[in-house]
Amino acid sequence: MSDFVRVAKVSEIPDPGKTVVEVDDALIALYHVNGAFYATDDVCTHDGGPLAEGELDGYAIVCPRHGAKFDIRTGKVLSMPATKDTRAHEVKVEGDDVYVRLNED
Repeated sequence: MSDFVRVAKVSEIPDPGKTVVEVDDALIALYHVNGAFYATDDVCTHDGGPLAEGELDGYAIVCPRHGAKFDIRTGKVLSMPATKDTRAHEVKVEGDDVYVRLNED
């Protein structure tokens, strides 16, 4: 498992809001919802679309291409056309800094 990497400041991402950050050469969607931060791969498992370009719907992100939904807290697929989960990653906040650690699986 990788180390935590500083990716943003809390104040840079509105609540609710999202952005794309890079961690160890991977594009990661970082979400700020109800005071907490979550991170997933920025990839829809249906066709490789960029999840962070989609709309947040509570704790779900809606892929902008075909409407697949994923739970931003766990990466679990919530609706078709995707059938495979996207990878979720660990997030921690220290002061005003947001850190992400990539999960390998």
